[in-house]
Amino acid sequence: MSVSRWWTEAVAALGDVVPLPLVAVALLLVAALAALAWYHFPAWVPRRLPRLPRFRRPRLRLRRRRRRPATVDEAVAEVPRPRDGESDVPAGAGLSLADRLAAEGRFAESVRERLRAMVRRLVAVGAVERRPGMTVTELVDEAARNRPPVEAPLRAAGTIFSELWYAHRPASAVHDRRMRDLADELDRVLAGRPEEPR
Repeated sequence: MSVSRWWTEAVAALGDVVPLPLVAVALLLVAALAALAWYHFPAWVPRRLPRLPRFRRPRLRLRRRRRRPATVDEAVAEVPRPRDGESDVPAGAGLSLADRLAAEGRFAESVRERLRAMVRRLVAVGAVERRPGMTVTELVDEAARNRPPVEAPLRAAGTIFSELWYAHRPASAVHDRRMRDLADELDRVLAGRPEEPR
């Protein structure tokens, strides 16, 4: 049987059950819905798909070092250690990079750089201790214990950072501007409080 004959018989059989104009309208409707879904593709896809349970086969585990729990961003809490004879990294060193990133429209990265500069400033004044792997929550708690007035701007900055980097919210110029204001507020708080002798 040739393909054209099969097609003719299939269409005739379908026409006996459903009127062909109704089939044509249904096909057009399906095509329109597919086109709309294609055009608005990212918006209708859920952010997180449900995970299916996976069966894990028990396996022999050799002794391994346990992995540390995930930290917020180790690079944020890690302040570069000065080499012998060098001074600490100045607190304003990351701001020019943050401004360049913001000018390029890379707002999430500029927010991260501004938080790094805030951490460097806190380390420089002795409000926090330099410890690799510190989470933002730990950073805020330690800074609030040592210098209570810095808690509000630092907690707000940590919230913005976490929303952008861990909740994967889209970053905008508003986030960068707010982070810049929080960094300025932190500087004002630290400058207004004399450094305590150690």
